[in-house]
Amino acid sequence: MGRDKATILFRNQPLWQHQLGILSKLEPEMLLVSARIDPPWRPADVEFVADAYPSRGPLSGIGVALARTNSHHLLVLAVDMPFVTPAYLDEVFEYAGPGRGVVPMIENRAEPLAAIYPREARSDFAGALAGNDFSLQPLVAKLTANGKLQPIQVSDQDKGLFRNLNQPADLGSG
Repeated sequence: MGRDKATILFRNQPLWQHQLGILSKLEPEMLLVSARIDPPWRPADVEFVADAYPSRGPLSGIGVALARTNSHHLLVLAVDMPFVTPAYLDEVFEYAGPGRGVVPMIENRAEPLAAIYPREARSDFAGALAGNDFSLQPLVAKLTANGKLQPIQVSDQDKGLFRNLNQPADLGSG
């Protein structure tokens, strides 16, 4: 996009504000923003967690947020996925259980940036961060295999919820 995606306007408001609005409707115990540096737009009531390994992408942010939270689960929602709804996230959470989170799947591909991770996955994230493959897909496969994530297939009608805003042209599709 050429600039901080979080500040791009979507439906007349910055993406960060739109996403925090979605998450706030779920009445979470706490809201966290993970980034390389503390963003100037972050509201005072939203905690900042710095990526411990900035060159490791979302893996680092999720790992640090999991380490920070005391909750049983961590809901992750990327700033560039504004079509995900509170109702969908509420529905997905119904599949979570003690020690088990949920990851939406579109065909055979996980959507790890709109997923719910159990705190029991902390050591798995730490191990992945210490390795040399920083892709979330292999980690999600491992968490699924060891029962820490429950994969759920996204219906054809819900696939549009997972559209990312990666280019200026994508803004026209909202």
